[in-house]
Amino acid sequence: MMPDKKQVYIVDDDESVCRALKALLVTYDFVVETFTSAEKFFSAVPYSALGCLIMDVHMSGMDGWEAHKRIVASGSKRPVILISGDKNSGFKERALKAGAVGFLQKPFNGKMLIDLINQVF
Repeated sequence: MMPDKKQVYIVDDDESVCRALKALLVTYDFVVETFTSAEKFFSAVPYSALGCLIMDVHMSGMDGWEAHKRIVASGSKRPVILISGDKNSGFKERALKAGAVGFLQKPFNGKMLIDLINQVF
């Protein structure tokens, strides 16, 4: 990764969401890696790696809540933005209480995501 580039990881079991978010983020000069499961993300990216993580709450296998707990328990300072298509109004509060830097409900405005990522860098 180039030192002036900002690394973003996307974890969502819906490949079309990964593709769409990656397409959006690369236009803003982010370096983007996508993963279709939390397990794949954890096996490929060390806890010490810098970057912002965008992760879906509902995934098969390890869900986003459990993955986020694992990140927090590891002592990693990586900022996490949780996303979900679920209409549960308590998710944002739950995500922020758990230490996520943000929560967005799908479908969300791309500018909101870009602004949130830029805030953490």
